[in-house]
Amino acid sequence: MKIDTTRFGPITIGKEKIIAMPFGMLGFPEEKRYVILQHREDSPFFWYQSVDDPALAFVITSPFLFKPDYSVPLEDTVEQMSWIEDKDKGTLELYVVVNIPKSSPDDMTANLIGPILINNRTRQAVQMVITDSPYSHKFSLVGKNKDDNTGSGQNKVGDAVSEG
Repeated sequence: MKIDTTRFGPITIGKEKIIAMPFGMLGFPEEKRYVILQHREDSPFFWYQSVDDPALAFVITSPFLFKPDYSVPLEDTVEQMSWIEDKDKGTLELYVVVNIPKSSPDDMTANLIGPILINNRTRQAVQMVITDSPYSHKFSLVGKNKDDNTGSGQNKVGDAVSEG
């Protein structure tokens, strides 16, 4: 399938790579189909590109790279999406949206209260909204949180994610 993007020009992807988001992303509820594109081979960042809007793409990354003890309640989302059978099978992955200011990349932040939970078996995703959280929507990825940035890079949902 060919999709147009403003960042990469026209690209071809397999239909099996498309991730359906029944509720869209926060602020973009009408955009329901995305694909993950690698930024660079050695980069921890990816592009979460809309299939239907060439200009809409989010930078995403694994929260565990920058906050190894990151933990969010999954039970309600897993139940709402009917993913209970996938919860412990390694098919769920968690990403966070990254904001990189053009004039100051050292001020990049991650939204730890709006993670994206992806089910790789069903090719569905949902952006969660975490309330009553110790986390921020502007978690610094460099600088002041530097001591927390010792993650393994593992992105599979497992021990680091609480059940409720």
